[in-house]
Amino acid sequence: MDHSMIQANQTLLFIGDSITDTGRDFSNPDDMGKGFAFMASALYSSLYPEKNIRYYNRGIGGNRIRDVRDRWQTDCLDLKPDWITMLVGVNDAARRYDQPDITTVDEFIGTYRSLMKQASDTCGSRFILLEPFVFPVNDVRRSYREDLDPKIHAIRDLAQETGSVFISLDGMFAEARAQAPNEVWAPDGVHPSPAGHALIARAWLNAVGALKRF
Repeated sequence: MDHSMIQANQTLLFIGDSITDTGRDFSNPDDMGKGFAFMASALYSSLYPEKNIRYYNRGIGGNRIRDVRDRWQTDCLDLKPDWITMLVGVNDAARRYDQPDITTVDEFIGTYRSLMKQASDTCGSRFILLEPFVFPVNDVRRSYREDLDPKIHAIRDLAQETGSVFISLDGMFAEARAQAPNEVWAPDGVHPSPAGHALIARAWLNAVGALKRF
C-alpha cells in the first residue's frame, strides 16, 4: 500500500544553506550533494521506483533567508516544484554575532511566508519545513540560541498556519544528543555528520509517509 504523500511524476526541490548544499556540484543541475537531500531522495526512489520523481538540490552554503529570496525565481519557481523542502535560519542567527548583521524575527518569517505564498500561488507547491538547529558545543554556538530560538518558534507557527509538513530538527537532535555525544551528530554544532544527515533523511522519509513501505 502506498502511504506516501508524494505522487507519481512530481518534482521535489530541496533548498536552503550548507546543510542542504553539502558540497554539491554547481555545474551539474542534477547533483544532490552528499547529505540528507541525497540520502532522502535516493532512499525514496529505492522505495518507489515506479513514481518517476524528479529531484533538485538548490542549497547554497552560507545562505540566509534574504539570499534564498534573491534566487527564489531561478532556483525555485522556474523549476515548478510540487514539493519544497526548506531548511534555513542558522546563518541568520550566526551573522548577528560574527559581523554583526541582524535579521529580525519579523523580517525572517515575513520573507519566509512571502516565498511560500509565491511558490504556492505560482506552482501549487506544498512545503516540508525543517526548523534550524544548533548544538551547544562551545560558547559561540550557545550564543546563537538567543537569536535562533524565536525563529524556530516562528517556523513552527508558520508550518501550522500553512498546513505544511513540519520536521522538528532542533527537538530531534536534542533527543539524539541524549543517546550519543554531539560529535556523533554534528561535531561543530551546525553541520551534521553522516549520521546526523542520515537522521534528518529518516525524519524526512517518515514525515512524507515513506517509511511505512520498509
